[in-house]
Amino acid sequence: MTPTVPTVPLRDGGAMPLLGFGTWQIAGTDCYDAVRTALDAGYRHLDTATMYRNEAEVGRALRDSRVDRDEVFVTTKLPPREAGRAEQTLAASLDALGVDAVDLWLVHWPPGGAGEELWERFVAAREAGRARAIGVSNYVLGQVDRLTEATGVTPQVNQVSWAPARYDAAVEAGHRERGVVLEGYSPFKNTDLADPVLREVADAHGVTPAQVVLRWHVEHEVVVIPKSATPERIRANLAVGDLSLSAEEVARIDGLAQV
Repeated sequence: MTPTVPTVPLRDGGAMPLLGFGTWQIAGTDCYDAVRTALDAGYRHLDTATMYRNEAEVGRALRDSRVDRDEVFVTTKLPPREAGRAEQTLAASLDALGVDAVDLWLVHWPPGGAGEELWERFVAAREAGRARAIGVSNYVLGQVDRLTEATGVTPQVNQVSWAPARYDAAVEAGHRERGVVLEGYSPFKNTDLADPVLREVADAHGVTPAQVVLRWHVEHEVVVIPKSATPERIRANLAVGDLSLSAEEVARIDGLAQV
């Protein structure tokens, strides 16, 4: 049975699966095989980027999977060096992915300042139906606010590095107050999976510390996009949809924060 993955609503409509499949540093045949495995396992959220150079493999895996396009939430990102070629870069991404529109298009990094002019192009792309939702990545809240002040349009998502050790309640609350979905990447890179708290919680549920970390994101309604090229880990990461942590367990994991 395919695990259930909860979603989080996006401001201005639509919803985003809280657990997705990341493809950073996976290329060529490895990427194609990993995405096919993920889709076969039940993932319905794929994350890529222009700079990952694997959009074609992601798109081919999606087509070959025979999963209906409308069932899969697809994200790609614009590198800041292409800020002056936003429309052309999005067109290339859509062509490589083999889709008419992406579900989410992100500014991968601030292009020197908040990038107000670039953000206007993102707004235009959404209005044209080329991107169903738009957002940013690696932005601080002050930069998000500058985009809102300049255009009247607030990013729907901000994708940042996030993990128990990087948990910041004020940052999480600030995004929620603005109606911005917080999305975390590299959930394991900054996590000590041997930490006694994670091991104790994992043992209590008969799961792994990695699965606890992913479920912790979901409990906070923070989107998380683990990546792996190993079929067993790909399936294990998705299995957290059926896991549930208590409020006390979530609070204990919050306490691992080093900020």
